[in-house]
Amino acid sequence: MSKTGKIIYGIVPVAASYICSASAVRQLPVQQTTCITLSNSIMIQKLLLSAGLFFVAVIGKADTGPKIPSKAQKVVLFLSGAQVTRTATANIPAGNSTLTFEGLAADMDVQSLQVKAGGDFTILSVKRELDYLNEQSKQKRVQELQDQQHLIRNRLELQNSAFNIYKEEENMLLKNQVISGANTSLDVLKLKQALDFQTARLTEVKRKQQAVNELITQLNADLQKYDRQIVEVSRSDSKATSTIQVTVSSKAALQSQFTFTYLVNRAGWYPTYDIRAKNVNSPITITYKANVNQQSGEEWNNIKLTLSTGNPSVSGSKPELNPYYLNLGMVYTNQVAHITRVTGRVVGQDDGQPLAGVAVKVKGTSIGANTDAEGNYSIQIPQGNQTLVYSFVGFEVQERSATVETINVALPTSTQRLNEVVTVGYSALQGRVAGVAVDKAYAKVAITGASSYESNPIVVQQNENQNNVEFNIDNPYSIPSDGKQYLVEINQVSVPAAFEYYVAPKLSTDVFLTAKLTNWNQYSFLSGEANLFFEGTFIGKSLIDTRSVNDTLNLSLGADKSIVVTRTLQKDLTEKQSLLGSNKKETRDWLITVRNRKSQPVNLLVQDQVPVSQNSAIEVETQEQSGGKTDAVNGIVSWTMNLSPQAEKKLRLKYQVHYPKNQSVIVQ
Repeated sequence: MSKTGKIIYGIVPVAASYICSASAVRQLPVQQTTCITLSNSIMIQKLLLSAGLFFVAVIGKADTGPKIPSKAQKVVLFLSGAQVTRTATANIPAGNSTLTFEGLAADMDVQSLQVKAGGDFTILSVKRELDYLNEQSKQKRVQELQDQQHLIRNRLELQNSAFNIYKEEENMLLKNQVISGANTSLDVLKLKQALDFQTARLTEVKRKQQAVNELITQLNADLQKYDRQIVEVSRSDSKATSTIQVTVSSKAALQSQFTFTYLVNRAGWYPTYDIRAKNVNSPITITYKANVNQQSGEEWNNIKLTLSTGNPSVSGSKPELNPYYLNLGMVYTNQVAHITRVTGRVVGQDDGQPLAGVAVKVKGTSIGANTDAEGNYSIQIPQGNQTLVYSFVGFEVQERSATVETINVALPTSTQRLNEVVTVGYSALQGRVAGVAVDKAYAKVAITGASSYESNPIVVQQNENQNNVEFNIDNPYSIPSDGKQYLVEINQVSVPAAFEYYVAPKLSTDVFLTAKLTNWNQYSFLSGEANLFFEGTFIGKSLIDTRSVNDTLNLSLGADKSIVVTRTLQKDLTEKQSLLGSNKKETRDWLITVRNRKSQPVNLLVQDQVPVSQNSAIEVETQEQSGGKTDAVNGIVSWTMNLSPQAEKKLRLKYQVHYPKNQSVIVQ
């Protein structure tokens, strides 16, 4: 058997029926894998008890050498969380020794830690500790700034006292106006001298007051600068990092490479898209981009980046159906009207200043957006009752139900998170701005709205696994631990599309250009916002909602004002109601006019609807629909047409509703 092999140490958070004790580990061949699995079972407790003295003896004899630096080599970034792989080379002396590896994330999930190494030695134990040296350095810097503030406050107090003294002198001079009594003769010379003295002294006092005021203003401005700097230092300096102590036993001195793999929670990505169409006769170009961020506490410099559609934070347990019982008196809850877009502004709760770079995400989806430099945001909302999540470095996470079209949010400051995160200052005047950042040294990054789709695309290898899809990016990337959004282009595809204009004049007379993509599942799209470009012009935003199981994906490419649609009620032809007999009759006669003002023909789908009765006492009769096709289930009437340039077409939809005269029915 070979003397070399791989040794893996793992901490697995599941119950198990066995454990490899330390004594057993030493007898195993080095090519086999040794592992320790935590459990609360009685058998494992007995084994731990029997091996405990051995571990104490081994660790007690181990020597702790200098700290060994480690470097991040690869990161698999999930929708929420990331798996980090770091490597380090260590010199192992003969006998028992403890190796201390530094620079790992304090945010790591300890239960996910795996240690792997190759060589003729045995791993006896692995222990993780927090290193607070960086935190102490940060506190020292904050203390220095606070000492400077104290000096400025002392100067400010002296100037305030001087101002009060000058103010008292001014009041005394103004009150001392009478220099002769009623029984004393007036000496003109003395009066002139007194007035000259009073004028000169008042002028001097006012000048000194003005100088003191200017100095007080400057000192207050300096205090505010130090306040901002203290906040910036609290956010920009490193938090505590992790060190890993690996106790090993080797018969001879050797050198080995250690590999550490673990999960961090404060990291993730969400997709956005650029959708470009040159005209209705060309295919659509879709640029697939990822907004990545991390606040793990460690820097990912020049790493191999893999984006995964998996989400380890989601429970892996399958749901169970419970009985659905029917009872009398059951009622439906009020259904919230569907909202397609939410806009708003995000500010800091403490000062009301706008926050740029705040991540706004639809909870439970991959749909997200960021606030701009003024704190404004706009996000597309899929169907259903949705919740928006607002998160930003150094502030508490907030959630809001998407029940209105405008949601303004004030984020409260989180002192704990300010002390934990790492932030690279944006600028002296924009210390709270995160924004979208780019590391140009290591990657070609596509900025939203730019014309970068014409450049050479980044090479991405797509692998489809059992439960997720991975995008392995060839270009190395650097992602600081600052919580900012970094834009990574992961794919670019040209997709054949069937273009069609669509209008539902009952809801809106705006005509929208739509594109139907077939076999879209092969591109592994996730739900996300899309920036729309048509004929080289940015026309707005839309939403790619991939929750549909259909083979055709419908994309809305924005409104086209060159097609004009009107919908009018023909009052002179409307029979409002008839009181003959036991029933009422109400008639609605709608005239829909469509005009194509474009210079080329267009394919247009027009949809309206007739009411659908759910009661046998209510009857609906369609009297005219201009050749449209009616869906009997939902009452939607559809007209498909090809309109020539400058052509106009009129559609008529007329229906009559019969219902008992003693009842009330709303007929639209």
